[in-house]
Amino acid sequence: MGRLVLGAMIVSATVFAVWYPRRLPDTPLRGRGNPACWLLVVIVLIYLNQVLFTVYVYRVHHGDAGFISRYVPPGWFDLADLGPIPGWFPDPGLLSVCLFRVSSFLELPFVIFGYLTVCRWLDAGAYRRAVRLVWPASIAYTITFCLIEWELRNPWTTVQDLLIRAASGIVVPLWVSRFAGDTGGRTRSLPDLLLFLVSAGALGWLVLAVYDSALLYNLGHVPAVLPGAAIATAVLVLARVLARRVRDGPCGSGLAALIRSAEWLAVVFFVPALAIRYGLNFGLPALAVVAGVTVVVAALALGILRAPGRAPLGELAAALLAGVALAGPAYLLASGYPEARLLAAVMAFLAGVITVCAFADRRVARGARLDR
Repeated sequence: MGRLVLGAMIVSATVFAVWYPRRLPDTPLRGRGNPACWLLVVIVLIYLNQVLFTVYVYRVHHGDAGFISRYVPPGWFDLADLGPIPGWFPDPGLLSVCLFRVSSFLELPFVIFGYLTVCRWLDAGAYRRAVRLVWPASIAYTITFCLIEWELRNPWTTVQDLLIRAASGIVVPLWVSRFAGDTGGRTRSLPDLLLFLVSAGALGWLVLAVYDSALLYNLGHVPAVLPGAAIATAVLVLARVLARRVRDGPCGSGLAALIRSAEWLAVVFFVPALAIRYGLNFGLPALAVVAGVTVVVAALALGILRAPGRAPLGELAAALLAGVALAGPAYLLASGYPEARLLAAVMAFLAGVITVCAFADRRVARGARLDR
């Protein structure tokens, strides 16, 4: 039954994503705020919850998480040694709420604010449209999270978690609509695009680090992920500083169409993203792949049709083939969680596409100069 509902969610979210976002207006947003700041707040709360959960396990269950780890797949509940900290709490039994309940509420804003942050870096129009999709996205994500919650149900918290996730699905879009803010940023050139790619890759690495060390209750993994997280943070900060200083430069028709397609992909992929991701791991890989390809094709069509100048179909076709040729090996060679392998594949795909488009645009520009 769960797989059937997940399949229906993938199909309905994909149909909605292909049909509706193009109707959204690109007009200024009300409110003031930055999703990156709220993402940082959510991450701090997630790690605080992990510390309190660890205190609970040490004080109430004598450091043994077996009472709950038996209900989840391997790779969860690697507890950290907090030294004397667990002894500081007079009534650790009250911290039982830190088991799944708090993270059930925080997981949705963690995903939503992360996605909106990437959209804001990419383009003002993409960000505004994504913010206007936050209600359908929150509904789709909440239903998907609840399905996975039920697949991993346990006698301790499942019913409460479902209710908390439903509450989060209402609070988060209200939160976003009030503190959405606006941005004037836009990706207009090859340097802009490369800096965006570096920023998104670094943020993706940090999101995976939080997922592994906190959302899976593996606070013991923090020493292992900390050096990589520090490097990713430094790279991210540097990329965003440089992105503010880059001046607009020339952009060929191929890159213009690619950038426009990337902007539309960020919008179109927003609603079905989570359902497609879990479809890959919960028995619906073929349907998830078809949905993902449909979303990409729709974004490419919007980007090519609305890009200024000529439509470089041959150039884009070669670029896409190069991207696919790199994405496949990257996915197969990458290790770790499915999200890490998908991130590697996406980065490799974009690297191939950008390289071919930039090279082809340069050849076209050189040929145009010689013809004069």
